[in-house]
Amino acid sequence: MAEPAAQSAPVLLTGSTKASYFWDDASGRMGDTGLPAIGKPMQKGLFASPSWPLGTEGYVLYKGKKAPFFIGDRGPGIPSNSGVMLDIDGKTFAELTGGSFNDSTLTVQGFDAGHIKVDYVVTKWGSGKGKKNHPVPFSSGAWAVFDRNPATPPRTPVVLAGN
Repeated sequence: MAEPAAQSAPVLLTGSTKASYFWDDASGRMGDTGLPAIGKPMQKGLFASPSWPLGTEGYVLYKGKKAPFFIGDRGPGIPSNSGVMLDIDGKTFAELTGGSFNDSTLTVQGFDAGHIKVDYVVTKWGSGKGKKNHPVPFSSGAWAVFDRNPATPPRTPVVLAGN
């Protein structure tokens, strides 16, 4: 008997933004600010948002490549004032850009830019504090407020390249 087809996760929000990368392993190297806010160790797929609730899940698309994420930290801080609304873990950033992650320096090598433009799809909102809508700068304080009015999901199924 054939297994039932896997259902795709609901699409709650879509958009695009500039993204940077980070790797906070509590080593104090390269601007490391300590362990991620969610209380889990730094790992592939752990992204930071200046405003989405911790535990929010989804995926990003970059040049036909798709990468799943969960929001496990806050940031980027000051760069979010300039439209950088996602901090991608360094290992995922390297995979998306064709670079390589250097565990010694916590940097992505073989890719000259520190920012990329990604499309994002949110499939599950975290249950804690944060804005359940398009990201806003860290300085807005949205990360510290419970959002009881999440964005209205798109009415029609969204099909993005790489999906």
